[in-house]
Amino acid sequence: MDVVPSLNPESPRVRFGAEMRRLREVAELSQAAVAARLGCTQTQVCRLEKATRTPSRSDAERLDLLFGASGGISFARLYERIVTQPGSPPWFRNWAEEIEPSLLVLRSWDPLLVPGLLQTEAYARHIFSHGPQIAPEEVDERVEARMRRQRILDRKEPPMLLILLDEGVLFRSLGGPEVMCEQLDHLLKKAQRPGVFIQVVDRECVAGLAGAFMIAELPNDQPDVVSSDSPTQAHITTDRDVVASIWRRYEAIRLWAYPERVSLQKIEEARRAWI
Repeated sequence: MDVVPSLNPESPRVRFGAEMRRLREVAELSQAAVAARLGCTQTQVCRLEKATRTPSRSDAERLDLLFGASGGISFARLYERIVTQPGSPPWFRNWAEEIEPSLLVLRSWDPLLVPGLLQTEAYARHIFSHGPQIAPEEVDERVEARMRRQRILDRKEPPMLLILLDEGVLFRSLGGPEVMCEQLDHLLKKAQRPGVFIQVVDRECVAGLAGAFMIAELPNDQPDVVSSDSPTQAHITTDRDVVASIWRRYEAIRLWAYPERVSLQKIEEARRAWI
């Protein structure tokens, strides 16, 4: 039997799946019958209903044709909510709202910053407030969105985090000594959780200079998803060649990582340097 991690009940993708199942059962249709009308497999319908697969625009349009306006539900509007969650840049919404809630394992590398899932509010606020031409209310929205993302670490079965962090991040001043002390304390605290592993990478590592990335391992034998950064937009894909390339880069960087015990010592040393 598939083991599916707890999903955010407020997620529009979860609502999409729940309404799809409810209307299908009201109409006394099997998953196979709905699959035939959507032009997909019964397994794909099952995953849509369980919210382990992200619907496409055509899925939403065909469901609206199939069920009409039953109960005032519009799958097209639910689909728009999936891709237009507030508080995140548009290019990041599918990852934050649709990939992270389903994570089994997240591997990440960042040469410049503490990764978002482990940032304190003050650290995140300093980053967002220095964006070009950003309004204060937008800063608030982005900080709130980042804090919401971190709730996946508090679910009953949280994902495993394997974090590679450049040593220079520990000494890059963001918000001043107080903010940095709080942030490094936060890293040490999170590292005590089962399933959270933080390794500091030697400054001499060249393999990671191309930029930050994340590798998501998902349930139900879904393909790995990667997100790699560029100055304006993250590139999110399941393309096998791209995923394989990112995996090779991750392993090359990991060769330069200190063991976990040594890494935590380095974080502690950096924290003392900020006092």
